[in-house]
Amino acid sequence: MTERYLDRTPILDFDHARLRELIAERGWEGLPEREHIGAIYDFVRDEVPFGYNAADDIPASAVLADGYGQCNTKTALLMALLRGEGIACRFHGATIHKRLQKGVVEGLVYRLAPESILHSWAEVLHDGRWVALEGVILDRPYLDGLRSIVEAEDGAFLGYGVGTDDLSNPPIAWRGTDTAIQTTGVNRDFGVFDAPDSFYREHGANLSGFRELLFRFLERGIMNRKVPRSGAIAGHGRAGSRLGLRRARRRRLPVLEHGVATASVVEAERVS
Repeated sequence: MTERYLDRTPILDFDHARLRELIAERGWEGLPEREHIGAIYDFVRDEVPFGYNAADDIPASAVLADGYGQCNTKTALLMALLRGEGIACRFHGATIHKRLQKGVVEGLVYRLAPESILHSWAEVLHDGRWVALEGVILDRPYLDGLRSIVEAEDGAFLGYGVGTDDLSNPPIAWRGTDTAIQTTGVNRDFGVFDAPDSFYREHGANLSGFRELLFRFLERGIMNRKVPRSGAIAGHGRAGSRLGLRRARRRRLPVLEHGVATASVVEAERVS
């Protein structure tokens, strides 16, 4: 039954030499299941810092080569490493409201962005149930940097790639239960898929045509300069850059639940 959740796919290319070398170097094999999942999860969360890749549907090996990733690409890398270690996992597709990206995405780029942006996370089979690993997206140095620039560090927060009920202590640590860091920005749920490949075949990627070219060659660089990097993966990725965030103020906005305003949340606005 779980065999299809272990398959290699073009995106989940865990047999690529770069991934096999990493797995061998880390020595994850042989760990008890909970610690095994946690070691891979912690690596992707904190050693692959938050940043924007050229596309959502690039192979996991390309994400590792970049040395950074966002929700969709870090999910692909996490899934490839889990499957490469014989741990069953599946893909959960959704969209987030673009307000979650405000602060990193600004000005004309923000105005041109679609209201809903493709989003995803991995679910791992652990102790006989599926556990969501959405908290892998943002590395701890990024969150520490964000908390240092907002006027208040606790409570609900939406912006700079974060959508959480508690900025001071979001549920990102692996403890055998669901992790999350962007879930309060989700406005549509597409459900689960065996792999990211089938999701993108059905729903496409976030960008195409001229908009994709503009993102690849202009917008992506601007956005990446606004996010902190925790450094490179030794021997596998690019060097990091300094913290790019500035002080932010917070204002109340409605929370979206399936596109309907149901509560309020604090959103960050970038200020000089």
